[in-house]
Amino acid sequence: MDASDDCPCGSGFSYGDCCGRLHDGTAFAATAEQLMRSRYSAFAIGDAAYLEDTWHPDTRPQRVELGEGLEWLSLHVVAATDDEVEFVARFRGPGGRGFVRERSKFVEYGGRWVYLAPAED
Repeated sequence: MDASDDCPCGSGFSYGDCCGRLHDGTAFAATAEQLMRSRYSAFAIGDAAYLEDTWHPDTRPQRVELGEGLEWLSLHVVAATDDEVEFVARFRGPGGRGFVRERSKFVEYGGRWVYLAPAED
């Protein structure tokens, strides 16, 4: 993805001015929502290393599955608090269109935000 392309997270900024800075390590997410948006973008561009790096080590799987054959279409943030983000991510795959809806829990670990797990009610 070129730095001048629209960021997949839907922020309205270019990739280079948005999630690209997080993906290349020149910046870290300042909020849970910013991290969640950057993780969505990582799924969209196939950056498994970034997903692993931003996943809490206690809950991180041995191998991150990117969803082979999926094209991520859009992200909508439903609600966000300091440490939780509810979102809807739409995709297209071999079986047609679909979506993922999740309320995600984030924590600060090692001085930066990381994804912990789906939030529990």
